[in-house]
Order: sequence, then C-alpha cells, then structure tokens
Amino acid sequence: MVNARPLTPAALVDELVAAITDRAGDRRWTRVAVDGADAAEPGAVADTLVAPLRLLGHPVLRVAARDFLRPASVRLEYGHTDAESYLWGWLDDAGLRREVLEPLGPDGTGRVLPSLWDAARDRATRAAYTTLPEGGVLLLDGPLLLGKGLPLELTVHLWLSPGALRRRTPAEDAWTLEALTRYADEVVPATEADLLVRYDHPAHPALIEPDRRRP
Repeated sequence: MVNARPLTPAALVDELVAAITDRAGDRRWTRVAVDGADAAEPGAVADTLVAPLRLLGHPVLRVAARDFLRPASVRLEYGHTDAESYLWGWLDDAGLRREVLEPLGPDGTGRVLPSLWDAARDRATRAAYTTLPEGGVLLLDGPLLLGKGLPLELTVHLWLSPGALRRRTPAEDAWTLEALTRYADEVVPATEADLLVRYDHPAHPALIEPDRRRP
C-alpha cells in the first residue's frame, strides 16, 4: 500500500534526514540524490538537509549535477533547445561516476572532485579534490538523475504535477518540458525513486513511499 502524508517543510526535512541516517547504517559513505526539475528547486531541498545531518555527526558533501555537464560542443551539438539531448546527453555521467560516486563506494578512497565543468564559461572549474570522511553523506541534486544506473544508496524525487511544472518553469526554459514529460513517462521516477515527494506547493509537501525498495 502506498502511504502519502502531508507534511510541513520542517517535518519533510526531518523525514528525509531520518531516511538518510537509516540508510547510512554502518556504511563508509552514503550517496543520496535529490532529483527533480529545476522548477522544483532540488538544490534548495538538498541544502536544507546539510545542517541536520552534520548535527547528527555526518560530514556532508554537496554536489550539483549542473557542475558535471558536458562541454557545449557535445551538449549542444543538436542546438540549445534539443529535448533528446537534454534528457540523455547533457549530464557527464562518466565524469560524475569517476570523480564523485565511485570514490564514495564501498571500496572507494573518499577523495572526490566536487565540481568538474563550468557550463556558463564552458571550461573546467579547476576545483581542488577534497576528502569526505567516513560516515559522510553525499547530497547530489539535479534534474533527470534517475534511470542512468548511477550508484546511489538513496534517491528522492520531487514530483510536480504537469500543471505546476508548466506554471513554475520560466518561459525561456519551456522547451525542457518535452524532456521532463518523457522522463516522467519513460523513466517513471515516481516509482524509480526510494522516496517520492509531492512538491506542487513547497509550503505544503507530501511524502509518498513507493512500494519498491532497493535491496
């Protein structure tokens, strides 16, 4: 049975932090993704989890998927508004795996590169490597993260109804709606994610726990 519970924003933070700490267990590191359209502001939600996790003794590393986009020559090969490219070709999956996710796996070193590519300037960020201590939590945010086989211990999807998605997407980004609709239909993040949050109204979220669970 699917359980849906209306929550306050503060209660949502408590629920997500509890889910992360429960999933962490005795793991060396816990990799968490907050997935959602830019209109849902997944980065803002991920940011709210940092302080509570640190208070519980978990070092936290924040990483944004936008800092792991492919160079413009690859990303925009078919134009600036190509939905297919946005859906499957913008994110540098290999770079994100190599520099962040695999080093935080069970046999990893903990040494990660928090950002790789500055898309606005279209050049490497030249960020310094950092080491996340054991017991630490990676909080990754961004759109279209599920369905790519990224190694993650916990995934959270911020779900917007079609109407809310259209209203909250700026006119200049309306071309992304086709990709986001395909993502909802083909990847089905509503069931792919470990935790689903109805987020039409950020002041009144609701938490839904899908039937499927990761082993």
